[in-house]
Parts: sequence; structure tokens; C-alpha cells
Amino acid sequence: MKVYDSKHRDKIDLVPLNSNEIRMYICGPTVYDDAHLGHARSAISFDLLARFLETRGYKVIVAKNFTDIDDKLINKSFQTKTPLNELAKHYIDKYLQDMESLNVRRAHFEPRATEFLESMSNFIESLLQKDIAYRLPNGDICLEVSKDKSYGTLSKHLDDTDSVHRVEVEEGKRDQRDFVLWKAYKGENDIGYESILGKGRPGWHIECSAMIDSVLAYKDKEFCIDIHAGGQDLFFPHHENEASQTRCLHNKELAKYWLHNGFVTINGEKMSKSLGNSFFIKDALKVYHGEILRNYLIGTHYRSPLHFNEEDLLQSKKRLDKLYRLKKRLDYEKDSIPKFLPFSNDIDSIKANEWEEFFKPYMSEILKQATKDFSEKFLESLSDDLNISLALSVIEEFIKEANDHLDTQPKDKAYKIKAKANLALIDFVLGLGTLSYSEYFQLGVSNEKKLKIETLIKERLEAKAVKDFVKADSIRETLEGMGISIMDKSKEHTEWEKF
Repeated sequence: MKVYDSKHRDKIDLVPLNSNEIRMYICGPTVYDDAHLGHARSAISFDLLARFLETRGYKVIVAKNFTDIDDKLINKSFQTKTPLNELAKHYIDKYLQDMESLNVRRAHFEPRATEFLESMSNFIESLLQKDIAYRLPNGDICLEVSKDKSYGTLSKHLDDTDSVHRVEVEEGKRDQRDFVLWKAYKGENDIGYESILGKGRPGWHIECSAMIDSVLAYKDKEFCIDIHAGGQDLFFPHHENEASQTRCLHNKELAKYWLHNGFVTINGEKMSKSLGNSFFIKDALKVYHGEILRNYLIGTHYRSPLHFNEEDLLQSKKRLDKLYRLKKRLDYEKDSIPKFLPFSNDIDSIKANEWEEFFKPYMSEILKQATKDFSEKFLESLSDDLNISLALSVIEEFIKEANDHLDTQPKDKAYKIKAKANLALIDFVLGLGTLSYSEYFQLGVSNEKKLKIETLIKERLEAKAVKDFVKADSIRETLEGMGISIMDKSKEHTEWEKF
């Protein structure tokens, strides 16, 4: 596989540090508010990457953090008079709920900053001992960037005055590029934790390096992990500073590959809370099912900006409609994919038993049954830095060919088995297939209306049973007037869908 490595500014071959395993760290959210479409875009992009890599035979170990110590979170805690831990837990739970609605799989590790205070303190203490970090007059601790001769080589911000101004300026810094590792406790309007560094709290950048050290890092490799992923907005200064502090402590690079997803824009502006145009996932899910939203977000290449608009979303839904229409024609029911909880935050827990016990044999069986021509084209397209446009065109071609084949040979059982395996492969890799075809074509119908429809269908079946075809036809007309079409599958069973 080739991936676009942000450091090299080019697509390069993905060669894992271990032959059969890939360790990936994804920068997660700062949990002071509801998750927005930018969070969804990042989560879905790298969920797609992990799923695809599993089809290639790799055991993929994923960690995604939650920043539950932050100025914004602290300010909201004071404003709402809600304890910090309760506020963070509330938004973490809501984030995970939104991700489940989008069928984003849980990470193997979900470290929270408050759980790794000791790890971060020890990391910073080691940098102090190496004379790479120093204390400011106000008690804060900074990393001295001039001690890292490779600083800026990741993002290429080597001598950029404008970028320097984006870094927090504090009195006493030896260089304005120096960044805060530890914030000393500032009094009653602050929150602090006791540590070997004194009372205070970690800076933003240090948590990722310490968490990777604690739950994911190889100790005997040239790099700590294979892939570090996140939004494009994190490239500088966040990822640059992560790379620097790890390099300073361990004399090796944090990640072999750096991957970044593009921004989500609304009305042409970068999604930003400061611009007031943030679109919460929870609001989108009130209007569109998570499968429809995921299908839309995954349809633009992960590195490209995504200009969100509902017209494009509805257009992408037509593609999903075709997929489910074929599922219905094949009487394909969704596969039951088990959901696994994250491991404990312990490096010894990296085993991913579900890979050996379920995903590896499951994927092997799908690939064995699938049409070779389709599976090879589909997976080869994604091998090119997740070329989703080409992958979707391969799917379109398969759907057309399948329908043409079924038009002429509707009873070809051998073909149906292969076509169903193709659909299972699509579902697994793209993270679709959370619904049965009957559920999909009933989306948008309220529970109250569903009850009325089911009652009318029951009355129609009873009328047909006593040969009251006038009443049966009248009920069909009533249902059509409600926007519902019906299909008799047997004397006892009728399916319906919204048209």
C-alpha cells in the first residue's frame, strides 16, 4: 500500500515496523463540547484505513486519546459549576455514542489525560534532567526547542515568524518557539494536580507522547509506532511538538508515517467554533441515519477538503440506495460483526485477540467467496492512499454487472453467493451494512406511522385470506397514498418500504 506521508509530502510505500502488525495512534477530541463533523471526518477516515489494512492481513492496533484537561474544559467547568471529571465524562460518552451511530469502531486503547498524569510527569522530569526542559518564573515548564536540532523537519516550519506567533507566548521563554510541557497551578480559578513537578497540569502536546509511550510504543524499534494520524489543523504546532519532545527524550522518531485528513467546510469556511459555523454530529443524526452520513463523509478522499452541503449528501445517498436495492434483490441480510470493548491501558494488553478469533477468518472467508475480479480491483484502488473515488467506481461497476446478470440468470445460486460476498466485503471495508435492506428502505418513517402500516398490512392479509380482494386492493391504495409500496413474499408475509 502507498500512503501520503505528511512529512515527506509524497505518497510512499507503507512498510510496517512488524511484518504482520500496524500500530496507529489517532489524535482524539478535547471533550468540552459535542462532537462536530470535523471529528466525524477524522474518525471515519482512519477507521476506513484500519479496516482496509485488516483486509491486507495486518493486525491493526489503534489508540485514540481523550483530552480531558484543557483550558476550554476548565473554563466550561467553572462557568457551568460542573466538576471537571463529570463534564469530561458527559462529552466522552456523547462522543462515543455519536461514533457508534456512524459505525466507527472503538479503539483498542482510549487513554484519557487524567489517567496518565504520572506518565506525563515522569516524561517531563526526564526532559528536565537532560536539560532539554526548563522552568519559567511562573512555575511553568517549557521544552527548549533550540536543543532539538531536528525541530521543524516534520511540518517544515523551520523559521516562520507567523507560525511562531501561533505558539503561546510567556514571559521568560528563552525562545518564543519553546512550548509548555507543564502548567503550574495558578490559584482558585485554575485546576491542578499534585505531582513530582509540583501542583499543576500537563500541556496539550505532552499527553500524546506520554500516552504512546505507555500503551502503544515499540521499545526496540527505530520508531515508536507505525502511523500517527489526525486532522490537518494539528500538523503544526501540535504534531511538530509531539515529535520533538519524543525525539528529545528517546533519540528516535515518534512515528514512521504521519497522515492527516482534510478540513470540513460549511459555506466555504473552515469549520471552526470561533466562526460559529460548527455542525454538530448530533444535529445531523436527527435528520439522517448514521449510515447515510457515514456514506457521505467517506465519499470524499480523506486528504481533500470536504465542503459539506445537503445537496451532495442526498446525491451520495443515491449510491447507497443502489447498494441496498441489490441487497434486497439478493435477499442479503447484514452480517453480525461483534463489537469489542477497548483494552486496559497497559502495553502488555496489546494482543487484539478479536483479530485472530474473528476478523482474520471472517475476512479470509469473504475473500475466498468474493468475485476475484471485483475484490482485486476494489482493494487495489484503496491501496493507492485510499483512493475512494476509484473504489466507488469499482462498486458502481459491480452493481451494474450484478443487476445485468440477475436479469438474465435470476436463479444462478453460485453467482448469488459470490455477489453476497462482494457486498460483505464492501460493508466491512467501508463500514456500511449496519442496516438490513428492509430497515434501510423504511428509514424516515415514524414509529407511529410504522404501527399504522403494519396494522393495515395485517388487515389486508386477513382480507385476502377470505378472498375479499376489493378490501385488499383498497388497503393497498391507502398505503400507496401514504407513500408506501408493498411486496407479497408469501401468503403470510408482506414486506413494505417507503418510496
